Amino acid sequence: MSPTSGRLTIQDHSRDSAGMTYVYPVVSRRAGGVSVGINLNPNNACNWRCIYCQVPDLKRGGPPPIDLQQLDIELREMLTQLYAGDFLERHVPPEARRVVDVAFSGNGEPTSAAEFADAVEHVCRLIDALAKANRPKLRLITNGSLLGREGVRRGVAMIGATGGEVWFKVDTVGANAMRRINDVALQPATVLRRLQQCGALCETWVQSCFFILDGVSPAAGDLAAYLDLLEKAAGSLAGVHLYGLARLSRQPEAARLAVLSAEWMEMLAERIKKRIGLTVCVNP
Repeated sequence: MSPTSGRLTIQDHSRDSAGMTYVYPVVSRRAGGVSVGINLNPNNACNWRCIYCQVPDLKRGGPPPIDLQQLDIELREMLTQLYAGDFLERHVPPEARRVVDVAFSGNGEPTSAAEFADAVEHVCRLIDALAKANRPKLRLITNGSLLGREGVRRGVAMIGATGGEVWFKVDTVGANAMRRINDVALQPATVLRRLQQCGALCETWVQSCFFILDGVSPAAGDLAAYLDLLEKAAGSLAGVHLYGLARLSRQPEAARLAVLSAEWMEMLAERIKKRIGLTVCVNP
């Protein structure tokens, strides 16, 4: 395993930048520094297919069995490089030279791994051993679709017990709208129930990607349904992350997507704050 040879940037979130199977470092604009990614979907398989996803050769499905010993080896090496080596100085821009989190993210839905809860336990143990004095936050970036599984709830609860966070994807609301953006069709009540389940186990933020599709900004009706869901879920939420397209989609719809203005994103943030009172972070 060899560390990345170039500079990390917010535009490049390559999962193989460190030459490892499960562990990869990125500069995260939303987290505000270096995020150590845990990729439990090295086969590029996901149970959703979001049209803005930057994963190449994305396929529907779940991950192969996870080699937890290999995950331990890789994360130990990466944390050692970050906390006891010169990785930050060699590979990270000066303004981002801090380790902000260890995040279950990667090339698919991390909670789809049968070993998800065991992987969380391993990661918690290594953080305690190697980075306890300057502990990074533990995060899960998820579509929340598998919270019905006991093992997923157990893993989320462990993240919550460390003071970590869940970033729960809600890009749009309603079966038809979700089919268009995420290639799944869920009823708002189902999403609300899962948000409430998640918020009871761990600090939970909604993360929402907004963009122009086929030359058109998100419709007023879709935004109304989104705000209605946030209002109903507000008691279970710490806040909302609004973000746009920082990296090119690798899906067939890529040419149909365009970036929304920062002004549009800020206007939506103000609507959320005034109507619902939630904290909103914007990364256009």
